[in-house]
This record gives sequence, structure tokens and C-alpha cells, in this order.
Amino acid sequence: TYIGSILVSVNPYRLYNIYGTEQVLQYEGRALGENPPHLFAIANVAYSKVMDAKHNQCIIISGESGSGKTEATKLILRYLAAVSQKRSTAP
Repeated sequence: TYIGSILVSVNPYRLYNIYGTEQVLQYEGRALGENPPHLFAIANVAYSKVMDAKHNQCIIISGESGSGKTEATKLILRYLAAVSQKRSTAP
């Protein structure tokens, strides 16, 4: 769920198909809260502020051991790589 620009997520200890290209397209360029809560929504806001407003951004991921911090980081980096590659190859 969202708490302002904070996303609270839980490690479900299983893989769900909610981090693919379809979801990248769903969250890319959208305002926070326009779509359901998702790691990609937070990554999109940070990316937009870096690219459009030229403001440095930081995403803090915290939690207990086994809470999914590494996986969340990998997913955010995957999203950022996808949207930055798309932007750099656009005419």
C-alpha cells in the first residue's frame, strides 16, 4: 500500500508474474497513485524527477533479514534499466 510517496511491501516468498514488460509499460510516465501500489510506481517517480526536474533521488529499502530487500532492489533496477533504455533509443 502507499503511504504518500512511501510504499510498504511484503515478501510473499513466491514469485508472481507482476514485474514484466506489461507492468513497466503500465507504470512508466504515470503519476503516483494512478495505478495500484507497486515498486515500479516508486521507481517511476524517482526516475521522472531525475530526468525531468533534474533533482537527485534516493530510494530507501529497509527491512529485516529475508524481507525481500535484495529482490526489491533488483526489480527497481530492472525497471530503471528498461525505461532509460527506451528513452535513450527514442528518436
